[in-house]
Amino acid sequence: MSLFKVDKAKCNYCRMCALECPAGVIAMASPKTIPSLAGGGEERCILCGHCVAVCAPGAFSHREIKPEGLERMSKRLLPSPAQAERFLKSRRSIRAYKKKPVLRELLAKVIDIARYAPSGRNSQPVQWLVIEDRQEVKRLAGMVIDWMRMAIQTVPDIAGQLHFDLMAGAWDLGADYIMHGAPHAIIAHAPKDLPLAEGSCYIALTYLELAAYSQGLGACWAGWFQIAATSHPPITEALQLPEGHKYYGAMMIGYPRHRFTRIPIRNEPAITWR
Repeated sequence: MSLFKVDKAKCNYCRMCALECPAGVIAMASPKTIPSLAGGGEERCILCGHCVAVCAPGAFSHREIKPEGLERMSKRLLPSPAQAERFLKSRRSIRAYKKKPVLRELLAKVIDIARYAPSGRNSQPVQWLVIEDRQEVKRLAGMVIDWMRMAIQTVPDIAGQLHFDLMAGAWDLGADYIMHGAPHAIIAHAPKDLPLAEGSCYIALTYLELAAYSQGLGACWAGWFQIAATSHPPITEALQLPEGHKYYGAMMIGYPRHRFTRIPIRNEPAITWR
């Protein structure tokens, strides 16, 4: 079967399928010709689906992507520019959580939204590990504290600058400054031999955080866990990732304990115009 086919009765020769194809897979010899496969196009196709998604009449059908199988866009469901601005500005990194666990269905929904994040060449390499058990999240946080205690002994200058002693001492008193008592953690990982996997995971985690906010949840990048997991093999071993996969980032997630009522200030953007 050909890579794609075009319904001649529906095609309006708008050329948008060819113009939107990032790999130059689609050719149009003249303004009034049906789209055709460019030379070598089948090997270059990255299955992004833009060709099918941009065709308003539904004339374009990819071998792997059919127009009838795609969700329709709806302007009615999109936020206004002011609403989108307020949504993005009002997002907060949540470090105080209710004890109430999040249903698996809601965690799955947030991840489902995050899978629409862009990835290099549409490789979609990101896979997810969800730590549902609060005690397991706490155990992983404790492993980070163990790493900090080792650092206090082996690299005291760096550990002192980063106040590892204060965090370890707080842990002994019952305060968790690593995972902040989050009920769950979501970890992004991918095959380590893919050159674009790291960036794709970071982008997907950013989508995940915003998706969590949109669903009434709170999330926060697990920064100390991130540093420790990339420096302390016992932590990555405890994650039990698939063979050949690498850890790229973690997000705490749960129901926010508090409601923010104001948007804090941020530095003015540093912009160079050319």
